[in-house]
Amino acid sequence: MRRLVVPLIVLALAVAGPHRPAHAGPPTDQVKGATDQVLKILQDPALKPPDKSAERRKQLRAVVDQVFDWEETGKRALARHWQPLKAEQRQEFSALFADLVERSYVGKIEAYSGEKIAYGGDTIEGEQATVKTRLLTKSQPQGIPIDYRVQKEGDRWRAYDVLIEGVSLVGNYRSQFNRIIQQSGYDELVKKMKTKQEELVFDEAAQGKKKP
Repeated sequence: MRRLVVPLIVLALAVAGPHRPAHAGPPTDQVKGATDQVLKILQDPALKPPDKSAERRKQLRAVVDQVFDWEETGKRALARHWQPLKAEQRQEFSALFADLVERSYVGKIEAYSGEKIAYGGDTIEGEQATVKTRLLTKSQPQGIPIDYRVQKEGDRWRAYDVLIEGVSLVGNYRSQFNRIIQQSGYDELVKKMKTKQEELVFDEAAQGKKKP
């Protein structure tokens, strides 16, 4: 699971450059369009001052929300534990899950340091598709394979999973969630998630008070 610290970072690192998409279709185009928006936010001089960090993160999260279908991601992460939930529980879980993932990774998106992405095109099967990319780094110039699993919603493609070197973000969370629910129940899972959320909010506030 060593590379599961980067699933949303990849969204920001997939910047334009000489590495053009191979046989790209709408799924690749939409992933790339979102990453270009992220890069624009990161490079905006008006958002660079420390006192603008909250606004910068708000804008970054707005872009991430356009790309990821958090309800579908949460549904797949809970697997069989999703079905018994009431509508309000599903809504609460989806919002909490999205907030936790975004708070955990948006700070790392801001650490972007010029890495490039090579786009490998996409494969489409009906309403489902996979966008293939490789993150090019100095330590791994051959690229780290990163695949986005997306599904069609109207005229858009939205992601519900990211695979990094073949390891699924959803699969990782599914294992964690299932273990907690099996041992302590669904309510305990939500309690743990809310506790983690409070910790992340506190950390963000503390970072915001630091002087540059």
